[in-house]
Amino acid sequence: MHLAPRILVTGGAGFIGSFLCARLLEEGAEVLCVDNFFTGTRTNVAHLMDNPRFELMRHDVTFPLFVEVDQIYNLACPASPVHYQFDPVQTTKTSVHGAINVLGLAKRTKAKILQASTSEVYGDPEIHPQTEDYWGHVNPIGPRSCYDEGKRCAETLFFDYHRQHGMEIKVARIFNTYGPRMHPNDGRVVSNFIMQALRGEDITLYGDGQQTRSFCYVDDLVDGLVRLMNTGPETTGPINLGNPGEFTIKELAELVIELTGAQSQLVHKPLPQDDPRQRQPDITRAKRALDWEPTVRLRDGLQKTVDYFKELIAAA
Repeated sequence: MHLAPRILVTGGAGFIGSFLCARLLEEGAEVLCVDNFFTGTRTNVAHLMDNPRFELMRHDVTFPLFVEVDQIYNLACPASPVHYQFDPVQTTKTSVHGAINVLGLAKRTKAKILQASTSEVYGDPEIHPQTEDYWGHVNPIGPRSCYDEGKRCAETLFFDYHRQHGMEIKVARIFNTYGPRMHPNDGRVVSNFIMQALRGEDITLYGDGQQTRSFCYVDDLVDGLVRLMNTGPETTGPINLGNPGEFTIKELAELVIELTGAQSQLVHKPLPQDDPRQRQPDITRAKRALDWEPTVRLRDGLQKTVDYFKELIAAA
């Protein structure tokens, strides 16, 4: 009898985590979703609660967790500047203590473990686009450091556990991801622009709006994470997961205005400290190792995201 794999998703009630839990359930897995609900919400996984293979546990990864699992996806960490700068010490603890705790669990259960790292490990990059062998250009003492350096340290821990204990690890560096279930007040550019447009407010651009970002739709990203987890032990990563299509922030704002039919004007404000000028993944490694690349166009993904926020506002 083939037993369904038991998979732990930390941060599973978050934006990306909730889509990952749904995908894993579709594939027949038993899913233990762990979240402390700092930024994740029960509503994100409410539609999964009736599934007998789904379990939701309130737990903070900065404390050890004792469960039996076959695979671990470690997504627990506030990921938007508004949230991770709210309690920067706790953000660093979530990345570092959280990594130590899930790695300890993986070591005991011999589970395969994936770390959701971030493009922020590259800081304000001096090379463009960013490849995985680039070490980054990060300010270790700035307002974003709790997140950037926390995630860098988590990667260090993953590779040290791999070398020291022979554990099977996977590290994904996630670039800007968007879609339904984003937090409306997370301060990220996609949710900010859509909420401003739907409320009929002007859209705030920081700097000249010429800084670039690449936007990956959440379904594409989740597909990349699952493919990475299912590779053999020789594939550890780090592997960039993101959409290499590069857009200026101004282009994004104009597309949001078009899709919402808003009358919003563009208003310019000063650029925040350590805000990267450009961000674009080189996904050569993901194409080769995972046979993966994004398929959802920005316009199509944004339309779904706009529809979600419309419902959210209507229900409020």
